[in-house]
Amino acid sequence: MGYYFDDSQSIHTFEGTDPKAIISSLAYRYVGQNIAHEYCCRAYTNNGIVRTTDYRYLVDFNKIFPESKDKDCVWAFAKYYSSGKSSFGWDINCFGPMVMYVNGEIVYKSDIFKERYSENATRVFVDVEAGWNDIRIQFKKTKAGFGGQFGTWIGKWDMYTIMPTKERDGQEGFVFTELVPDDYVPEFEIGMSEADFDKKLYPVKDWSDEEKAKGQLARMYGTPKGRYAVGYTKAFFDDIKDTKHTITLDTKTAAAVYINKKEVFSTKGGKETFEVELPFGAYDLYVKVTCGGGDWGYTLECPDAKLENAARVMGTDDVWMYIGTFDDTFEFPFDTASDMKHVVGEPKTYWRIDAPDTFVRPYVETQFYGHWNYPLGVTLYGLLHTAILIGSEDIKNYIKDHVQLCIDTLDYALWDKEQYGGATGIHNLLTSIDSLDDCGSFASMMLEVHKCLGLRDVKKVADYVGDYIYNHQARLEDGTFFRKEMMHHFHNQTMWADDLYMSVPFLTRYYKFTGDQKYIDDAANQFFGFKKRLFMPEEKIMSHVYDFKYDTKTNVPWGRGNGWVVFSMTELLENLPEDHPQKNELIEFLNTLCEGYLALQDDKGMWHQVLNDHESYPETSCTSMFIYAFSRGVRFGWLKNPEKYVKAVYKAWDGISRTSVDHAGNVYGVCRGSEFSFIADYYKNELGWNLNDTHGTGIVMLAGIEVIRLGDFLAK
Repeated sequence: MGYYFDDSQSIHTFEGTDPKAIISSLAYRYVGQNIAHEYCCRAYTNNGIVRTTDYRYLVDFNKIFPESKDKDCVWAFAKYYSSGKSSFGWDINCFGPMVMYVNGEIVYKSDIFKERYSENATRVFVDVEAGWNDIRIQFKKTKAGFGGQFGTWIGKWDMYTIMPTKERDGQEGFVFTELVPDDYVPEFEIGMSEADFDKKLYPVKDWSDEEKAKGQLARMYGTPKGRYAVGYTKAFFDDIKDTKHTITLDTKTAAAVYINKKEVFSTKGGKETFEVELPFGAYDLYVKVTCGGGDWGYTLECPDAKLENAARVMGTDDVWMYIGTFDDTFEFPFDTASDMKHVVGEPKTYWRIDAPDTFVRPYVETQFYGHWNYPLGVTLYGLLHTAILIGSEDIKNYIKDHVQLCIDTLDYALWDKEQYGGATGIHNLLTSIDSLDDCGSFASMMLEVHKCLGLRDVKKVADYVGDYIYNHQARLEDGTFFRKEMMHHFHNQTMWADDLYMSVPFLTRYYKFTGDQKYIDDAANQFFGFKKRLFMPEEKIMSHVYDFKYDTKTNVPWGRGNGWVVFSMTELLENLPEDHPQKNELIEFLNTLCEGYLALQDDKGMWHQVLNDHESYPETSCTSMFIYAFSRGVRFGWLKNPEKYVKAVYKAWDGISRTSVDHAGNVYGVCRGSEFSFIADYYKNELGWNLNDTHGTGIVMLAGIEVIRLGDFLAK
């Protein structure tokens, strides 16, 4: 029996140590399990309980209900979906008495101390069931306050709730009651109609009678004379015989109808019917209306077509979306406006729904597609070079589309952050950038994809990341990166070995991208600053973290943290000019570290979660990174006595094939995302591994590619 699965189930049983076959299995398994999907869109009301810059929800009911009196209460309701039994952590600050229920059980109840010191958060870990979970919170008013702030304990984590009523199903956030007595107990169920609930619910979802009397564009945008707005829907014609269809447009002002971006009808106002010839199929249908200075709007009837919301916006029944307003000289960009990835015009704007303060917002709902984060940066890096090696155009396109989606939506996400208070549904890390984790890994991979496959508009994102790393990332007096003040406060005042990977590969590629040597000089200098504080000379390996609070390194050699160091050093050395004054010293440091790592390889070829403790589990990602570094060290001639490293590479790859990868291309033994500790027990016993963790999948592929390259090198 192997460490993670029976020997008969290993990839080795089916493919031996054939690296091309193994990494192909990983690549096709990964793409097959993580299908490419566009972002989804939800209706969103920026009025009530909203997420703010730290991605927690915030509400002050004194502002919403200024007439409230002591002991008045409000109940808030939401639902949260979990794919299985799990838990989440929330930090809660109460402005007054608060009680939080999850699936009917009290999980948090404030007391006099929590209420007195509302600036101090209480951390609560909540167990949830598979499927939808019922979250409800009772808030009570006192003279001290009325409301609270609550949500994810990990800064920038994009965890959000969904409104639980029938009418708003799919909208982000909470619904909440009007003021109720403190003895009121709501009879509320997920999915019930608001009409069947005994109290009025907020935020307000319907227009007043006065607003309903106006055209929809007037109630949404006012009456800006000479400016226009656009309505957008999808029309499906299902008659396979009759291709002639009538459309009736009723508008008080000048308007035009477009089908698939082509104008098919225009009017100066009034109710008119016109005919179009369209075969079976779905069509984009737009109505452009210009305001004459008074009431404006339109109705459109097309009896032969089924109209549906073009972006499938959840949380609304409205088949139309609207965008505006624009100066009459502005040419409407149908392509970029309709792809839901861009803001439009100046000032910039985006789509909304015909309801009070209700807007359309995109959210990334897939777990591993369309996200920008550092583990995916490593995964797609490995996937890219695997696709090139095996000649898979489909996988190349998959990678290119993923990265291009992230590039195309950055401008929208930055606008969204400013528009809605700081918490975005996409690019939560990049828009709230405060660490190297947020940007360096994925941006490095982005530049590699651009070099190999070509991307649009890559410079704007590369420059955005380059500016942060070079000009804004916290540094010590000698220029070395460290984690000073972050949303994730546990990391404050620390230095992590991981950050060599989060910075150096990007700086190296950015040097190649811009031609400016200051970036690769900065990358080289980082190793000496990290060595000064993290190197453990007795064993010739690196401590995971230096804690400036205690002014000492932790002296725990975490496997993947050490892997990041040598992985990144080889990326730097490959691109460092031959005459660079620090190159020889870096090569010496590489040799020292590799000697230390070589001494800690186990008899099956693996390295372990805690490098100097072989009772800790065999860890796949660090083993793969040592393969990567050793192979490159041999191929580029950096390592002395290369024979021993060649043997170590093949021994480690044999270990990976037997220990870490099963016959279906699943990857085992990759440590999940880490915090840090001064004792090895945390890494050994608490910091477990995940199946197919993106911290390791791409690194295994890169290790396999290096095994192939090393074999080719030795054969020559």
